[in-house]
Amino acid sequence: MSEPDLRAAIERLAEDPTAPAEEMRPWVERLLDALESGRVRAAEPTASGWRVNAWVKRGILLAFRCGGTSTWDLPPLAFRDKDTLPPRAPWSDGRNVRVVPGGSSIRRGAYLADGVVVMPPAFVNVGAYVGDGTMIDSHALVGSCAQVGARVHLSAAVQIGGVLEPVGAFPVVIEDDVFVGGGAGIYEGSRVGRGAVVAPGVVLTRAVPLHDLVHGVVVPPDASGGLVVPERAVVVPGARPASSAFGRDRGLSVYAPMIVKYRDLRSDAATALEEALR
Repeated sequence: MSEPDLRAAIERLAEDPTAPAEEMRPWVERLLDALESGRVRAAEPTASGWRVNAWVKRGILLAFRCGGTSTWDLPPLAFRDKDTLPPRAPWSDGRNVRVVPGGSSIRRGAYLADGVVVMPPAFVNVGAYVGDGTMIDSHALVGSCAQVGARVHLSAAVQIGGVLEPVGAFPVVIEDDVFVGGGAGIYEGSRVGRGAVVAPGVVLTRAVPLHDLVHGVVVPPDASGGLVVPERAVVVPGARPASSAFGRDRGLSVYAPMIVKYRDLRSDAATALEEALR
């Protein structure tokens, strides 16, 4: 997705350190509107895989650059932030989005599709994309530019990391029909494939290898060096022995997320996870 004149203006302004705020602001507002409508995304699926739209991130950074500080008193809450990135009502353009009372905030420039439910307190940051029918549970974070698919369940206290810089870096991607268990953390451009299950407490980053016990391999990184959870994989927290003599002598272990099974076409996420954890 792209709007050629918008992209050209954003890239020109991003390269000009002397550009005045009054010139940047109309283009920033147009970009944020396009993000909120879903017409533009910070990253998007293509026939050849996921693609980062670096110019979108440049535009979001312009929002910080040209914004002033403002205060919003919304009793019982109050906010103080850049006036280009206020909290917003994601149902205001007619989509059926529920944000349950209790302290959640959806930041300007985030897209929430029909049927999304946000339980309190939760936060969805600028540039994030959340697909149809997804549940964002209490104390969950959807970080800047994170891409979350349709019918995803982000359980309580899930942390989906964000990224704005470097502008070419991949955001976290959670594809359709994924279940992420409570307290899990997914960071550093990791991608969770369609229909996968991530058990409570799992932490996924590009620095920690993912072990596939079903196929007897360490899951290779993608072309960007990021961690990829295969489609329909069931990932649980695990450990492997520390390799140093010091570690062996003391019986120490190193954290190691692992795939213990793959869901079949008939098993729902809860059933697959329960069977795996047994």
